[in-house]
Amino acid sequence: MNAHPATILMVEDDPEISRLVADFMRREGFEVACVGDSKAMDAMLQRLRPDLVILDLMLPGEDGLSICRRLRADDQIPILMLTAKSEEIDRVVGLEMGADDYLAKPFGPRELLARIRAILRRSNGTAAKPLIRRFAFDRFVVDLGARSVEMIETDAAAPQLTSAEFDLLGCFVQRPRRVLTRDQILDWTRGRSAEPFDRTVDMLISRLRKKLDGASPGSNLITTVRNGGYLFTATVKQVS
Repeated sequence: MNAHPATILMVEDDPEISRLVADFMRREGFEVACVGDSKAMDAMLQRLRPDLVILDLMLPGEDGLSICRRLRADDQIPILMLTAKSEEIDRVVGLEMGADDYLAKPFGPRELLARIRAILRRSNGTAAKPLIRRFAFDRFVVDLGARSVEMIETDAAAPQLTSAEFDLLGCFVQRPRRVLTRDQILDWTRGRSAEPFDRTVDMLISRLRKKLDGASPGSNLITTVRNGGYLFTATVKQVS
């Protein structure tokens, strides 16, 4: 672990689950704070800046989806959604609200740890830092080293991407005008934490496409190839 361990805020109303997860994560070197509902979370966020939020879907009062939407409106803090529901629609809605990943209950502690580490690697570079690489396409400049997106030749605001959305964009700009299958995208963006039949990539594609089109209307930068996958249509140039 780094000299400054990552801090995790867990929003879970089951005290036994919170205790077990917190004890395990602390043994793995993380700092962990646990709260049981949205009011306690808001109070904790006034004095704590976590590196990741573990957010249960089913909470008393304000539910996890509403909390996720609210957090995303103001911040890009990574969010791992927990759900006891098995229906795909619940996971899909959570990802559409801006969650970076989801994990269904019951889950094993090692799987939870792998998901957390994968999200943190994407969001703040706990893995080896890449060389600074800048790519220009359409009206955008993407800096993979700084993990930033800038707009050029326009007054439009740059899209605010989550860590998972940025990883997806990075995957595309390094492989433009090439059909990428869902399995390839999952492997390049999530590695071993990806599950078979994982629908995360489809939700991320939808969110990223909407944000890019919002900043550059009519650009149609990501197209769906029937029975193939996805194609990033832009001409991409590496810039200094």
